[in-house]
Amino acid sequence: MHRAALLFLLAIPLTAQFLPMSYRQYCAACHGDTATGTDRGPNLIDTRSLRSSSENDIRNLIQKGSSGGMPAFNKIPAPDLDILARTIHSWNASAFDAHPAGDKDSGKQAFDANCLSCHMVQGHGASNGPDLSSIGRELTVGEIDAQLLNPNSRQGKRSSASCPSWAFCPDNPWAVVSVRLKDNKSLRGFARSRGRHDLQLQTFDGRIHLLNSTEYTSIEDQKTSYMPQVKLSPVQHRDIVAYLATLGGIPVGKVALPNQPISAADIAAVQKPRLGEWPGYHGSPSANRHSPLTQINSSNATRLKLAWTYSLPHLGLQTTPLVADGIMYVTGPNQVCALASDTGREIWCYLRKMPEATKISGDAAKGAQRGAAMLGDRIFFSTADAHLIALNRLTGALMWQVFMPESPGAFGSTAAPMVVGDLVISGIAGGDAPLRGFLAAYKADTGEQVWRFWTIPKRGEPASETWGGKAIETGGGATWLTGSYDPDLDTLYWPVGNPYPDTDGTERKGDNLYTDCVVALDPHTGKLKWHFQFTPHDLWDWDATEPLVLVDASFKGKPRKLLLQANRNGFFYVLDRTSGEFLLGTPFVKRLNWATGLDPKGRPIVNEKTKPSIGGTVACPAVRGATNWYSTAYNPQAKLFYVMTVEDCNLYRLAGNWFVPYNDPANPPQKILRALDIETGKIVWEQVQIGAPESNYSGVLSTAGGLVFYGESGGSFAAADAKTGKTLWHFNTGQVWKSSPMTYTVKGKQHIAIAAGGNILSFTLD
Repeated sequence: MHRAALLFLLAIPLTAQFLPMSYRQYCAACHGDTATGTDRGPNLIDTRSLRSSSENDIRNLIQKGSSGGMPAFNKIPAPDLDILARTIHSWNASAFDAHPAGDKDSGKQAFDANCLSCHMVQGHGASNGPDLSSIGRELTVGEIDAQLLNPNSRQGKRSSASCPSWAFCPDNPWAVVSVRLKDNKSLRGFARSRGRHDLQLQTFDGRIHLLNSTEYTSIEDQKTSYMPQVKLSPVQHRDIVAYLATLGGIPVGKVALPNQPISAADIAAVQKPRLGEWPGYHGSPSANRHSPLTQINSSNATRLKLAWTYSLPHLGLQTTPLVADGIMYVTGPNQVCALASDTGREIWCYLRKMPEATKISGDAAKGAQRGAAMLGDRIFFSTADAHLIALNRLTGALMWQVFMPESPGAFGSTAAPMVVGDLVISGIAGGDAPLRGFLAAYKADTGEQVWRFWTIPKRGEPASETWGGKAIETGGGATWLTGSYDPDLDTLYWPVGNPYPDTDGTERKGDNLYTDCVVALDPHTGKLKWHFQFTPHDLWDWDATEPLVLVDASFKGKPRKLLLQANRNGFFYVLDRTSGEFLLGTPFVKRLNWATGLDPKGRPIVNEKTKPSIGGTVACPAVRGATNWYSTAYNPQAKLFYVMTVEDCNLYRLAGNWFVPYNDPANPPQKILRALDIETGKIVWEQVQIGAPESNYSGVLSTAGGLVFYGESGGSFAAADAKTGKTLWHFNTGQVWKSSPMTYTVKGKQHIAIAAGGNILSFTLD
């Protein structure tokens, strides 16, 4: 059918004579004879949720139904199903699908001249209005046309039909208001979010002001849209509509240079965070979660109260919030949200469809996600299916996206990326499946790949001699935890996961570099400077993916640049981070039988009797390790290193169910928070946890206020004295811990925040 004739027919109000027989047979009872909806089913015409769906998406929805909603129609004959999917898709045709007439190039020129000062398209422009990168798929030709002709029209607005286009509504964050402050000054801008007692106002200079009702006397809605009526000739109008209709989203791959490059000030704000801000997963690039904030301290910790909570629809959140300029950024599986850090009120959320679990493996398939990174006007995030994306900090709009793997495999991503200079660096998960691990760096402004470091060499490359057998092709080595960076040495440190197969080393004889290592890299080129392997030829799945804490401290009477790690294999390590020299290695758990000690270079002396067997061999620590990925910290005042430890063992087998619990009723598993002396590795104090060890994956936060914050196995969030370990305060959440705490300052008040279950909790002094 000719396109013009099709559009004419779609404009005719639907009656039974225009509906296909399959619709009347299967759909009309719920969605109505004219497909406009009933109390049993929604409207199917010109619906935003369907507009972004392909014919195949609609076909799958009809066949499989929806959770808690439409039942599955899995017995519809294929021809009828095809007609239904095609028909419903046509009822929701977007401008992108309609291909309106006009000169798209001329339209782009007119748009750039008139609109980029407020709107952003594919990373170019400003943020004083909605991002338009996918407007062609979001709106119809008629909606775009109406919005250009009359900005105050409700048609094409992202607001509900009952809400005027100029007024604040939950789904219209671009309403303009004027605020009269208590000091008689006024602010004008967008009411990005608003409650009865607070307002998050974005002024036209691109700043978000967090206001509460004690700070203002009145809020006045502007009765017209901020968008002026653009004076265009009929030809210009037609051409702009034609151009906007081509905007179907951000493609995968690098984008053109934006009009605002990354600045030195942006880089400095990440490398040396401003007091009270937390711009990266670890807070600072050193990965030492020790904060210089002292407002909350050992003398007033008993006054801590819950300030606010915010819920995400994901249980077992592992995110560490970021905070900059008063805005908090939190993550869940394929989701990033911006919150007002003083109240927890949501400003924007970016949500990406989760991939099919069968296409990825490991924790990514289960929804694990640990955080984001920021630089300048961007937030960086790794998706469950191993895409690295950049979002606009003000709007949450997608600015670029890249697919990180170069070869097939069950790649996922769970870690927060890391920013070093003008690069964003990310790793991948899935090392318990056959893949070849890597770390990759991309330009923060465009997504262009700069370098890639493979954690498993190719045959013939240096270190390939440490792989004897076939496993070198897909031997694991995932990079699923955020690394560390030393700006003075200009060196990037990254922990590497286990080899694959996990417990069967038959086809991977040798040390299997660079699995279970810390690799020290040139951050600009990805070239290896040095490496240290904690568990050569690992047979127990003891990834080295625990935090690599960088501190400058006196060691054995000499000032040194140190790297500290409590490793999953049960040994606490101290290395010189300039060279990788081994300085100290001592057990930090009592249940350790796989090795009898470490030689002078730090290589383990393996107990051959603990290697996995067909029937199973008892080895300690357990497969989850003497510790794991959750955060550790070093307090330079107390001179102590804090780590949540696990006393446990497993029965290890060569194949099949390759690790199973080893139950000793006289010696049950224990989780214990320990403080270590870094010069000797000796335990200075400990807090034995009550409750199941598997319920607690809490990391720690140390502060200059003399406190250590952590989650207890019983579900409480607690503060302990940094020098003695004495519990000073606790708050019961009733949740299982899978996250690490952080701290920040907003409006002059220090807060402590942590994810508990499906909630973000923020505490401050009363």
